[in-house]
Amino acid sequence: MTQLRFGVLGAARIAPSALVRPAGKVPGAVVAAVAARDPERARRFAAKHRIPTVHAGYRELLDDPEIDAVYNPLPNALHAEWTLKALAAGKHVLCEKPFTSNAAEARAVADAAGASGLVVMEAFHYRYHPMAARMREIVDSGELGTIRSVRTAMCFPLPKFDDIRYSYPLGGGALMDAGCYALHLLRLLGGEAQGTPEVVGAEARLRGADVDRAMTAELRFPGGATGRITASMWSRRLLDFTASVRGDAGELRIVNYLAPHAYNRLTVRTAAGTRRERVAGGHTYTYQLRAFTEAVLNGGPVLTPAEDAVVTMGLIDDIYRAAGMRPRGADAP
Repeated sequence: MTQLRFGVLGAARIAPSALVRPAGKVPGAVVAAVAARDPERARRFAAKHRIPTVHAGYRELLDDPEIDAVYNPLPNALHAEWTLKALAAGKHVLCEKPFTSNAAEARAVADAAGASGLVVMEAFHYRYHPMAARMREIVDSGELGTIRSVRTAMCFPLPKFDDIRYSYPLGGGALMDAGCYALHLLRLLGGEAQGTPEVVGAEARLRGADVDRAMTAELRFPGGATGRITASMWSRRLLDFTASVRGDAGELRIVNYLAPHAYNRLTVRTAAGTRRERVAGGHTYTYQLRAFTEAVLNGGPVLTPAEDAVVTMGLIDDIYRAAGMRPRGADAP
């Protein structure tokens, strides 16, 4: 196989940024087909983005032998169902975050992915940019000393309250849409020495009985460090894509881990002084698509595999419970 032919499940707003435009920059990646619940919307999407094939539905796209991989940007509540169906159809899957509605669904998908031998990647695009590697490199270098605390934030304004991201049946909530980034980054910055954190407390600000518009959570790493995530789709903290790591010998502050191709800054303060770095690189989605394509065509590494998503979704479930809320998904334990 020299080309990886993608089918898109749904004409989602994120698809042009996450797949269509990056495919023009990644050798071997071809967007070959799209399907949507509304056939006319799928036709308009295909015409606008020069996608040659429009299928009548998701099932028809999965049955297409000309499709090698599926991009799944469907609402969160549909991620598990259609990723499992794609795997059963023999397709590799690039699935948008959060991976599923809850940890039980994530476990089912991870088991199916492992049994299939197919590539399944959770689309945490920031993780594939050189900035993510540099952040981890600084933490692992030891110059900060023993890590004492990790703080991460993902806040943006979404005052359109009829958006699907405010729908409990569709797997919505600030923790799901924004907090999954903050939680994933918290785990990355904690490093292997700290292990997987546990949730010790959480507080939600609600938009309706079951949907959080903002969430804060306190965590503790087995290695002794504390953690805190702040996530919001509507709060006083309108825009915040920052993080910090404090050790007993220094501190790392991070600005714009989410879209470092636009602007980023790393500030390290130790007894030796203060230095500031900017990490060069292209668009995060281009790196992500390149990594996925390399994984399928040449066996390259996957930094955000299904097994990793099981851990993240388990923490998300625990945060919802700690905040006195139900995890997403009607059958969540």
